[in-house]
Amino acid sequence: MIILYDHPLSPYAQKVKIALDEKGVAYETRIPDGIGVGGARGDFADASPRLEVPALIDGETKVFDSTIILEYIEDKWTEPALMPTGPAERARQRAIEEMLDTHFEAIVWGLGEIRWFKRAEGELAARMEQAAGEQIAAYHRWLEAQLGDADWFAGERFGWGDLCAAPYVNGAAGAGFAPPANSKLSAWLERVNGRESVAAANEATRAVLGGMQQVAETVDAGMFKREYRDHRLEWTIRSGGLEIVQAGLAKGNIRFTPPPA
Repeated sequence: MIILYDHPLSPYAQKVKIALDEKGVAYETRIPDGIGVGGARGDFADASPRLEVPALIDGETKVFDSTIILEYIEDKWTEPALMPTGPAERARQRAIEEMLDTHFEAIVWGLGEIRWFKRAEGELAARMEQAAGEQIAAYHRWLEAQLGDADWFAGERFGWGDLCAAPYVNGAAGAGFAPPANSKLSAWLERVNGRESVAAANEATRAVLGGMQQVAETVDAGMFKREYRDHRLEWTIRSGGLEIVQAGLAKGNIRFTPPPA
């Protein structure tokens, strides 16, 4: 049995689950113990030296990083193919994933820091949310240009770009920043959410959202540490939240990617 360490709110884990479901591969999901404070150990830590989800264990094979996991899945279970055949189109699908995994993810993640974890309130929160909305709108326009007149990002068939985009566009929509009504991207989102694989990931996300109302208190007490890595840190600072980082360092409730154990 394939073991997938994930968290339902992780878009990185969501895209892996969508890929496995699309290929009909059976797997078991597990949420790592201690992941919220950076203290995870055991099989998960062996599989994921960065202590980040997702991590996949397939017998003796251990794979971390969502992109590497997707490539492993595509190489091992070749049908149905999620990546197109031509090198130029394959490169374009990877570029869509890269843009979403880095810059778009950081924006939606940052909104969670403000709304769930109460890192900013009042005027600061309003300014940062306005910046997030403007940035998301720009990525919506970019994604719509990538989609063009096709039903899917790879053309006629659901594929790599679609499964990578769905968690992020849905995450932004859940935060109140959906694609413009009657746009091609909005029609794509309705189409992609109708797929069983995406619907299952969305349902798992909704199931845990109700428990997010009290998390701000645990973060403030230092019991839960959020990981401010690479583009997330960049987004927070350039969107006016330098004081958030400074306060988090002072309270000890933010963390960075650890070196391998």
